[in-house]
Amino acid sequence: MKLIKKVTGIDISKDSFTVCFGTLDDTLNQKISKSFTFENNKKGFKTLIKSVNNIDVFRSEDKTIPLWFVVEATGVYYENLAYFLAENNFSVSVVLPNKIKHFFKTLKNKSKTDSLDAEGITQYGLQSQLEQWKAPSPIFKELKELTRELDSVTTMMVQIKNKLHAKEHSHNANEKTIQRLNQQISFFIKQQKLIEQQIKDLVKSDSGLDERIKKIITAEGVGFKTAVRVVAETNGFELIQNERQLTSYAGYDPQQNTSGIFKGKTPISKKGNKFLRNAVYLPALAAVRCNEHLKAVYKRLCISKNNKKIALVAVARKLLILIYTLWKKNEPFNNKYQHATC
Repeated sequence: MKLIKKVTGIDISKDSFTVCFGTLDDTLNQKISKSFTFENNKKGFKTLIKSVNNIDVFRSEDKTIPLWFVVEATGVYYENLAYFLAENNFSVSVVLPNKIKHFFKTLKNKSKTDSLDAEGITQYGLQSQLEQWKAPSPIFKELKELTRELDSVTTMMVQIKNKLHAKEHSHNANEKTIQRLNQQISFFIKQQKLIEQQIKDLVKSDSGLDERIKKIITAEGVGFKTAVRVVAETNGFELIQNERQLTSYAGYDPQQNTSGIFKGKTPISKKGNKFLRNAVYLPALAAVRCNEHLKAVYKRLCISKNNKKIALVAVARKLLILIYTLWKKNEPFNNKYQHATC
């Protein structure tokens, strides 16, 4: 028997992470070690690397077999470890939680512990075609943090505005409460402006990025914030090779639901980056008003599908592909040229 794959599956949390070490041989036989727990800090990362060399299941004369570290993208807790491993030239694969969740449903074990999760992630790594994780460039990383912060501030401001609207239309509302709500709205408006200015300054600091963003926003219905959010969430489309991969990453790919003669609805999978999906959904509302090609698509789907939401989702998907196309071609939008995606 010859080893063909070595995987370290990692279940990570704020303070610690649990790992299992596994191998796959040419007879498709899997061997997975017991679990080990390390601190989620630089000391724990170094201890992990030392432990890898002492695991019996990894001992092999063939040093050419790559060792994969597979980690679930749990909030931001995985980032320090992923950066550490990448900087030390290890192969790292960061997997979206929904992919891990659906894989776990295929396993016999229905219990949930850190050890079992690490074992399941190891099995996923052994059985799946893994994609190399690449650390985003500093500017894209900062842009992603800022755009997500802007989204969060905007969401909180909308919630407070809704509360204010309810108070103003209620009977005998407390004036002090209304005053405080207005103060909170003023605060969030100031925060919005500060974040937006920081984003603009950061984009202008990179002449190449600034030039590309300017070309993208020549497309009708695509604003500056939309373009920046999409580019930031995809790390400048670094790992995106085609339109299908992009729509899948965003969770805009259709999910088939048929069996025999039964044909159910075909919703989008939503198995992807929700921030990227949201980045183009609301702008699609503006696009169907000012972009003639997308407006035509929207009207046609509203008639054939008899569902405005389905039509809007389709427009959002096409808007995302349009941004990707303009970025890859590095050229402004040509209104006379009807791209196949529009």
